[in-house]
Amino acid sequence: MVQWFNSKIESIAGAAVILAGASFASKILGLLRNRVLAGAFGASDTLDAYYAAFRIPDAIFQFVVLGALSAGFIPVFMELMAHTPSPQSSPSGRGQGEGNSQWQVASTVLNALVIILAVFATVFAIFAPQLQMLIAPGFNGEKLALTIQFARIMALSPIFLGISAVFSGILQSYRRFVIYALAPLFYNVGIIFGALWLVPIFGVLGLALGVVIGALMHMAVQIPNVRRVGFRWRPILDLKSQAVRKIGVLSMPRLLGLAVTQVNLFAITLLASKLSSGSLSIFNLANDIQSVPIGLFAISLATAAFPAFSEFATRKDNDGFRKSFSSTARLILFLTIPFAILLLLLRAQVVRVLLGSGKFDWADTIATADTLAFFSLSLFAQALLPLLARASYALKDTLSPLLAGAAGVAANVILALYFRGPFGIAGLALAFSFAMLINLGILWLMLRARLRSLDEAQIVPALFKISGAALAMALVVQATKYWLAPQVNMQTGVGVLTQGFVSGTLGLTVFLITALAMGSDEARAIKNAFTKRLFRGKDVRPVEIVEPRG
Repeated sequence: MVQWFNSKIESIAGAAVILAGASFASKILGLLRNRVLAGAFGASDTLDAYYAAFRIPDAIFQFVVLGALSAGFIPVFMELMAHTPSPQSSPSGRGQGEGNSQWQVASTVLNALVIILAVFATVFAIFAPQLQMLIAPGFNGEKLALTIQFARIMALSPIFLGISAVFSGILQSYRRFVIYALAPLFYNVGIIFGALWLVPIFGVLGLALGVVIGALMHMAVQIPNVRRVGFRWRPILDLKSQAVRKIGVLSMPRLLGLAVTQVNLFAITLLASKLSSGSLSIFNLANDIQSVPIGLFAISLATAAFPAFSEFATRKDNDGFRKSFSSTARLILFLTIPFAILLLLLRAQVVRVLLGSGKFDWADTIATADTLAFFSLSLFAQALLPLLARASYALKDTLSPLLAGAAGVAANVILALYFRGPFGIAGLALAFSFAMLINLGILWLMLRARLRSLDEAQIVPALFKISGAALAMALVVQATKYWLAPQVNMQTGVGVLTQGFVSGTLGLTVFLITALAMGSDEARAIKNAFTKRLFRGKDVRPVEIVEPRG
């Protein structure tokens, strides 16, 4: 069992399955977490304060940590790996020792991040009252005071998550995806622990303590495997290292890109704070639901493809790069488009089943379902953006995602100011969807200009087939939903679950059958994935859609 947790996954299909499976478990825990929170507090001031308090700690983590690691660390670390001895072929998979240059760089990056994050956390804790009044100007009195208390406790979480992110980068580079993929489960377990067991002891502040415990667990679970691949922490801070400086150079545009993204999130929080009580909670709860297929399919496939993209870019194999991008993009579209339609057509059923308990009443359900409907319109765009961004990073192009993201943020803020009037909190989700479409269009054109083609000759026909199958699915879902309504008791949770589950399952079955009948290569790949071994043999390229490999 220990060996499996440290196993090296060469096939991108195999890695994607590991990531998707762990993501699914994490998302289930996340939905359970939200049900616990919604049932205990409803769409209320307490939950608004909880989500608003996340804003700055999350910004610190995203800005400082992911800015360096997602854009610069893995490509540079893999380049260093290519010029140093590979790990020994031993049962432990341990590397060649502490002297390897990649370990020196990893220690330097880790130490620098801890120092920076500790400084940010301290400053944030001191000036939390002033910062929170800027972020959520619509909060006042006890609601503002509670937000400040939450935020000060949560300030510790970016430090643990920063260390964890370095560990994750190392494990991804060595293709040890299992523990890396499981770490988010422990984060959610910590938050659920806080909601269920710490709140009765410490009051609502137990929610924030749960976040810190979850971050600590996210870090701790990766330590044994990071040691097995050869990493040993060293108290060095070699900021003059050429590799460290290269990470910094590659990261700067990404940092700016994350800055504009954080402006987007801050703007949403600010606008939501001025709407009715519970608005920020509704936005976040709906966003968490619509993000399930993104995390399950899009992030998993994009993350699994990133090392291969980096290898293609290093070898300057643009043709292989394009084919890998195309096959992964088509699979993402095939997996996310039907789920977007299901969320749109079964939004009330989904929200009621997932969140409808305790203090989360019918009014909260309708408001969350309306918000979820607008989110679903851009689900395919949100799903493709991680892949486009990682393709750009593999080409050492961090400027294009920055410019595309800035355009999307500007559109989001402008449209949110307009849509919040007629649509309330759902208008912020509508503005977000338009912004994601703009972001996707710009980034796609930029990447296409660099590679001259993204293999649209394969993607467009595949999209037509997917859309045709999705239309058949939608008709079946609607017909089944209306037929079942009088057959079950829609006043009970069991009745709502039955209607949604039967309609959705039948719809997905029709989607897959129709796609196969239309000759969809993606449908055949999914079908074959259940009949062939995914982890046999070395395969640095994504599984070709036309002929899936074992």
